[in-house]
Amino acid sequence: MQEAVVQGALTRLRPVLMTAAVASLGFIPMALSQRAGTEVQRPLATVVIGDLITSTLLTLFVRSTLYAWFELERAQSLQPEEESEIEQTEAPVTTY
Repeated sequence: MQEAVVQGALTRLRPVLMTAAVASLGFIPMALSQRAGTEVQRPLATVVIGDLITSTLLTLFVRSTLYAWFELERAQSLQPEEESEIEQTEAPVTTY
């Protein structure tokens, strides 16, 4: 399972990073602008750039980690049920 999570994160690494980088680079002129009327644009650009960085990190690392963690929890919760089902299906032992 861990190999699948790592492989999935590595597969998505380049597309996610390229998308976030292009969008962030597009907002840099707006974030650095000093002309009149940029009082509204600068904070907006800063927030968008920060959001792109945060969402990229969440997409690549946190989501993969949470998926692996929930899958591990699910596998552990299923193990006791499987053992109890096996015990119930065994034929009772009778001694004479």
